[in-house]
Amino acid sequence: MSTDAPEFDDTPDDDAPVQEPRLWQGNGWTARVIKNEEDEGWAVAMIKDGEPEPALVGPWTMGRDKKNPKPLDVNAFNTLVKTANEVLRRHEQQLHAQLHKSVFVTVEATQYKVNLDIVPDEDDPYAMLSAFDGYGEELAKVRVAPTFKLSTSSATSWIENDYRRP
Repeated sequence: MSTDAPEFDDTPDDDAPVQEPRLWQGNGWTARVIKNEEDEGWAVAMIKDGEPEPALVGPWTMGRDKKNPKPLDVNAFNTLVKTANEVLRRHEQQLHAQLHKSVFVTVEATQYKVNLDIVPDEDDPYAMLSAFDGYGEELAKVRVAPTFKLSTSSATSWIENDYRRP
């Protein structure tokens, strides 16, 4: 005998995000309310899925009883995700700025753009020094030490020496 009523499955969904007062998951993040070791308060750690360390740890509000933490909710979690994403974005921008530098120099009435791109390899870090003409065409590229200091003076000198390795 067949019935057209749908079957319901009572088994828990292992892939369902956790949404508890001190642990909330979703949007690629986990928020965990933890005891603040610095004082008597609470903190919240935001951990991006797949990462071993929190991207953000910040103070968390006490509940009404002034002992326990305020429970996480969807609005607080969404705000934390937005803040943690912004922290990661700023960190990536800062890292990019440290690893990629550019200067513009004029040599014999011609303007050049010179880039220094550091490759922070654990075993063999190095940098690539490259020169471009006004049309963006690469004119030269050499490998240099990751400690090479790019400046208008060092770029001009490199170009004037026919792009020989500094």
